[in-house]
Parts: sequence; C-alpha cells; structure tokens
Amino acid sequence: MKGPRASFRRTNFYYSFVFLPREKRRAIEAVYTFARRGDDVVDSGLPHAEATRQITLYRQALDACFADRGAAFDDPDLAALAESIRIFKIPRQPFEDLILGLEMDLAGTRYETFDDLSVYCYRVASTIGLIAIEIFGYTDLRVRDYAVNLGKALQLVNILRDVQSDARRGRIYLPSADLVEFGVRPDELLSGVYQDAFIRLMGFESDRARRFFAEARQLLPPQDRRTLVSAEIMAAIYWRLLGRIQKRRYNVFGKRVRVPAIEKLWTALSVYLGAEWFN
Repeated sequence: MKGPRASFRRTNFYYSFVFLPREKRRAIEAVYTFARRGDDVVDSGLPHAEATRQITLYRQALDACFADRGAAFDDPDLAALAESIRIFKIPRQPFEDLILGLEMDLAGTRYETFDDLSVYCYRVASTIGLIAIEIFGYTDLRVRDYAVNLGKALQLVNILRDVQSDARRGRIYLPSADLVEFGVRPDELLSGVYQDAFIRLMGFESDRARRFFAEARQLLPPQDRRTLVSAEIMAAIYWRLLGRIQKRRYNVFGKRVRVPAIEKLWTALSVYLGAEWFN
C-alpha cells in the first residue's frame, strides 16, 4: 500500500490516534498529510529556488483550505484538510508558524544556542500539537502550554535519534554552543564518531528533553486527560524511544533506534486504559 495514508500507518502517530472517533481520526490524518507535504519539499534536495517556489504553492494551498476551497484543487487531501479546519475551527496561526519552520530548514540548519533551536522546535512540532488539541478538544487553556512543551520534547527526541542522518542532509540541529562545551565537532556527527564527549553531549540533551516531558505532564489538567489521551499515547511512545536511546548509551549511529510496533501498540492500549507512562 502506497501514499500518505500508508506512510501514516507506519509512523508513531498512527498508534496514538487509533482510539479516536472516525471524524477526529480523519482530521488528524488530513493534518498529518499536509504537514508531510511540507517536509517532503524541504527534504527533497530540490534547488533552493525551486524548493522556495514549492513552499509558496504550499502556502497558497493553505489559503484555499481556509477559504474552504480545498476541493477546487481536485485534491482529496486538501479537501479533507479544509473540511477539518471548518469542523474543528482550527486557527490559522499554527499552520503559518509551521511553514516558517519549514523555511528555516531551507535557509540552513545551524543553531547557535538552545533558545534558537527552541524556536525551530516550536514551529515544526509544537504547532502540530496546537492544531491537534483543537481536534481532540479541551476545557482548560493550560492545555495550549501542554501542547507546546510536549511538541518540543518530541522534536528533541527526533533530533537525538536522527543526529547522523540529519548531518548527512547538511543539518545539525544540536546547538553550536553545546557542541563546543562538550568538545564535539560537527564533522564527527556526520562520520559517526562515538566517544565519551558525544555520550556526555547526548546525555545533556536527553535531560533537556526529559524536562520538557515533565513540564508538559505537570501542565496537563486532570479533567482534560481523557480527551487528550492520544497526545498522552504519543508522549508515552516517544518517552520509550528516548529510553531506548539511553539504553544504547546514546549510540544513535548506524541502525536507527526504534520502538517495535508491538510495543507501540501495547503502550497505546495501556495509556488508553489509564496507565501512567511518566516515571
């Protein structure tokens, strides 16, 4: 099976959303598909001018969706997104911020400090959380801060997992100041130099991710936990992924660190039934 929906079923996201009602699941898939299109543009290796043109078309597609003209593109995925935006009253700003994050990738990927990287994490990950909570539903405005912190936690785990593959694309997300502090050269990330300095750096960045997980957990209002169970499943799966990275003593070079499908399914079921994942 090919196409965006097939790839969706192979992601961590799929296991987070299996328990959603059909209408909400369709909306989440529409958002995922749209976000994936943007990722494909910046990851395609297109010349900069062409990639920039494609992002302009991407933004125009968003214009059409918010004008509820998704079907005018003769594109069922855009039509589904337009419908989801209308039904769940999803605000535009998170989508705009997401596109700004994609443009950051096109402009070049080096971040001097974590504050710089945090802006990127917000734009490419927290925005998806802010969109998703409108679909899930919530009663307490603290959920927005929950989504922001959880998004940053998940993105940091992605960055730690993909250090080498990102470097091969010319992207080094770990802050330059941290590389200098721990004595790790950028070229060592590309070549896969696994040494004590790298282990210490990864431990430091992993602790940072854990703090975002903890902050998100503290911000989750008890009365909204049930409607946000999909977000909590995602948190649990990525928490396990971070644990697997740590178990390998942060050796993320070579074979990609993954959570097996059966473990993801078991995690999803456990959280859905009320199990705590954060400890």
